Amino acid sequence: MSEKTPKEILSLMEKEKVQVVDLRFMDFPGIWQHFSIPAHELDEDTFREGMGFDGSSIRGWQAINESDMIVKPVPDSAFIDPYMTARTLVMTCDICDPVTGEDYTRDPRSVARKAENYLKSTGIGDTAFFGPEAEFFVFDDIRYDQNEHCGYYFVDSVEGRWNSGRMEEPNLGNKLRYKEGYFPCPPADSLQNLRSEMMLTLESLGVAVEAQHHEVATGGQCEIDMRFAPLVQMADNLLKYKYVIKNTARAHNKVVTFMPKPLWNDNGSGMHIHMSFWKDGKNQFYGDGYAGLSQTALYAIGGLLKHAPSVLAFSNPTTNSYKRLVPGFEAPVNLAYSSRNRSAAVRIPMYSQSEKAKRFEFRCPDPSGNAYLTFSAMLMAAVDGIQNKIDPGEPLDKNIYDLPPAEAAKVPKTPGSLREALEHLAVDHEFLLKGDVFTKDVVETWIEYKHDNEVMEVDTRPHPYEFALYQDI
Repeated sequence: MSEKTPKEILSLMEKEKVQVVDLRFMDFPGIWQHFSIPAHELDEDTFREGMGFDGSSIRGWQAINESDMIVKPVPDSAFIDPYMTARTLVMTCDICDPVTGEDYTRDPRSVARKAENYLKSTGIGDTAFFGPEAEFFVFDDIRYDQNEHCGYYFVDSVEGRWNSGRMEEPNLGNKLRYKEGYFPCPPADSLQNLRSEMMLTLESLGVAVEAQHHEVATGGQCEIDMRFAPLVQMADNLLKYKYVIKNTARAHNKVVTFMPKPLWNDNGSGMHIHMSFWKDGKNQFYGDGYAGLSQTALYAIGGLLKHAPSVLAFSNPTTNSYKRLVPGFEAPVNLAYSSRNRSAAVRIPMYSQSEKAKRFEFRCPDPSGNAYLTFSAMLMAAVDGIQNKIDPGEPLDKNIYDLPPAEAAKVPKTPGSLREALEHLAVDHEFLLKGDVFTKDVVETWIEYKHDNEVMEVDTRPHPYEFALYQDI
């Protein structure tokens, strides 16, 4: 990605007749935030000195008595928003403390930048490439509510199997059977044109796309695959990805959710993440070991498998995430590695044996979280594995679901809930603190925020199915 200067951005704004500048940044849990200024308010000083805003209103950030924060636009991130009525230039921002001028430690993008720098400082590599495969659902309707005496949710899709008998005047059929959405042609796949529009919009914004297709579940499950990129750039791209997909769907009166498990009894939405370390233009994961991997890569896998229960507190950070990570279903819960076994948490793709293509894939994550923190936690776990030469053990090149019970019991499993993942993070996070990438404050704030605002909020509410189980007790 070529580096742009503030002067070039101002020239671009003049050329494109920009009227509004939209400044965006990531809150702590993982939602893009923004505020806008008139174009004439942006000058070269803004890039250097930043602009002030109230950080106390951002989830997981400053206390009210120390609320002032600074946003500094990143010139390389600039793009023209394809959805706004007024000509709008968007820029991602870094967050700084107004007193010290230093990067704010709870800014997720700052954590990711530190992770990239830490990798360089170790001598292991100078670039960490990430390639996430984020799945999502496109629905025609989402309704939900929860209060003291009732609670429900309702989602709907015109292609959902449950609508095969609905009066649609006319109902034209072509409802995808459960678990058979991968991948029939139109008219069964009703979302081809929508996904193509999403894909081409992403490409117009500089996000390289490799493929788009329907996914396994009925009722609008889809996937669009981006080309791999360095850590921070890839996390930036994932924010653009979610923004484009959600807004393109909305323009067609549809709604997108990246919630991992919105449908019961059908596949959930994962985000398999491909990773490799490079140094001086050479792939450090390429070698003559198992599945064409280097010893460095095997140690990296060892670190990721060892620390996976803690990493999942970031990569699977919602209570709903663990409705997908259930033993015996489609998502990988077995903390093992394999060259082609999709029931293992870490898989080494075998489509190509070239140096450029060699990487491994972490299959547990889902797209509900904060990409900056997820990628950074994966990098730190892999680096710890390399530094401490953590042996990943023997590969499990067999269908784990068909193992005898005694043998299957020996394979470590992912945490069964967000509460359990947070408990693992509380005791296993020293590897994250190296190089001051994650600070203790970041880890402790993450655990506290997730526990108080999500785990407890879900745990204390009755579940509708509990009435089916217990109402007559």
